[in-house]
Amino acid sequence: MPRPLSIIIVEPDRDRALLIVDSLRAAGDFEIQVIAEPTSLARQIQARQPDVVLIDIENPSRDMLEELALASGPQDRAVAMFVDRSAEGLSAAAIEAGVSAYVVDGLQPGRIKPVLDAAITRFRMFQRMRTELAEMKRALEDRKVIDRAKGMLMKARGVSEDEAYALLRKAAMDQGKRVADVAQALVTAAGLLG
Repeated sequence: MPRPLSIIIVEPDRDRALLIVDSLRAAGDFEIQVIAEPTSLARQIQARQPDVVLIDIENPSRDMLEELALASGPQDRAVAMFVDRSAEGLSAAAIEAGVSAYVVDGLQPGRIKPVLDAAITRFRMFQRMRTELAEMKRALEDRKVIDRAKGMLMKARGVSEDEAYALLRKAAMDQGKRVADVAQALVTAAGLLG
């Protein structure tokens, strides 16, 4: 059986915190912790490593919003933020800071679970996109270094592009490494010798 989702609630008001906890308990099996004091929030969240951070703020400023969002680790977990009022541009600032769900007009118990589900889904989608982007960047960098190494081999040995790549591939197979790693070693060595 999978472990329950761990949720940290950031709520200084005890009654509102209890309302949120009760709403979550009614909606499912969650491991819930409440942080009443948002100072040193990043350290508290880092120590507890929750799956989701749920923040309830009455009337946030742009600075407070960004600080809370960044302290909640939006790159590491879903962050859902409930606010009673929101000035112009704050929802965009929250989303840009990595908040997965930004709900204006306060926290209503019946909306907590659907908002939480949406925040988690959105976070996972962005996480996949970040991973794919990083893989594409790495593949592009690998391609660049391989092309550079092929060019060096073509010039040094007087071989064609296909032959240069075959030399890189054979060296990689002989050493049990990736072609890009062998190419990087060649480029680095040439830089030291040149």
